[in-house]
Amino acid sequence: MTAAPLMTLTWTDHVTGRPGFLVVDRLVRGVSSGGLRMRPGCTLEEVTGLARGMTMKEALHYNPEGRYIPLGGAKGGIDCDPQDPAAYGLLVRYLRAMRPYIESFWTTGEDLGLSQDLVDRAAAEAGLVSSIQAVYPLLDDEAAARRRLADAFSVEVDGIGLDELVGGCGVAESALAALDRAGTPYAGTRVAVQGLGTMGGATARFLARAGLKVVAVADIKGTIANPDGLDIEALLAARDAYGTVDRAVLRPADRELPGDAWLSADAEVLVPAAVSYAIDTVNQREITARWIVEAANMPVLADAEELLAARGITVLPDVVVNSGTNAWWWWTLFGDIGADADEAFAHTRRSMRALIDRTLARAEADGTTPRAAAHAIVTDRLPVIAERFGWYR
Repeated sequence: MTAAPLMTLTWTDHVTGRPGFLVVDRLVRGVSSGGLRMRPGCTLEEVTGLARGMTMKEALHYNPEGRYIPLGGAKGGIDCDPQDPAAYGLLVRYLRAMRPYIESFWTTGEDLGLSQDLVDRAAAEAGLVSSIQAVYPLLDDEAAARRRLADAFSVEVDGIGLDELVGGCGVAESALAALDRAGTPYAGTRVAVQGLGTMGGATARFLARAGLKVVAVADIKGTIANPDGLDIEALLAARDAYGTVDRAVLRPADRELPGDAWLSADAEVLVPAAVSYAIDTVNQREITARWIVEAANMPVLADAEELLAARGITVLPDVVVNSGTNAWWWWTLFGDIGADADEAFAHTRRSMRALIDRTLARAEADGTTPRAAAHAIVTDRLPVIAERFGWYR
């Protein structure tokens, strides 16, 4: 996993002067997969790392018996605050500029700062059939597959879309699998979550329903904490479109703390589910949790992870933990599962638990970190995928 990306592109918007990026790490069967993020300060280096991570996520979910066959990894990024009034026009112009790549070999969708509804609307305005149209020639029955995915996106569970929940289901199952391997009971195990958006909110819901106690959550306004446990359902119901909680719903025992207080929360499980580079070599000293479960992409810097490992803190890596959303899209589109919530959750749980167990077992056998173990698994799998399906890197 050291080869340079297949393609790196930097684009400058002629209206705002803001940059956008596309990195295709590699193609499998001529196609790559990876979402589009929008955040202020997004860089080419960041997008390059995310594209490499997508190659790993795709390879990790390779199942020779499944209909879904992994694609290559890619990622897009735009340096802009998604709440900026100019953001939507910028998104449309970016997608219009990237149209030849999206039509040919880059399938994309929602990521940090962008919802799938917004991506779909902007893609249509940019003249695209779909943000994932490059994969259509690989489908046995395109019409049936597109109908199945559209039906899945229309499913809601307790007022939240299935597409928002499957990723959190995968993150939660990853945490639960790690607890099971350590013989740690769910009841009484405390959790702190940074970010209560799509991924963080769903993760908090699944962990709370499994019996864990969510004692802290952080959003852009700060950290909300309660050592006896937060009312996660009430907080989720009080979120705005950006995952910010209306403080009017807080109970008398809920405390409002500074934004970084989630790091030092008295909890066994820490779930960074907001931004990249959240945990560095300095603030990692505040962490007392036993596990860090990377729901966000690249939230723990490499140097910080080394220091955490030396202190006996296990980082479950993003390339494994948050891969469920991407896999769900393809499981559904290729027909491994239908447009049904129970089927989606069951398949996600089985797949993620098997993946975490394999990763942790490899880490124990090799005497390495889970991230190094995941890299080793991918290194073993890529030649098999390349031999069977062909790739370009």
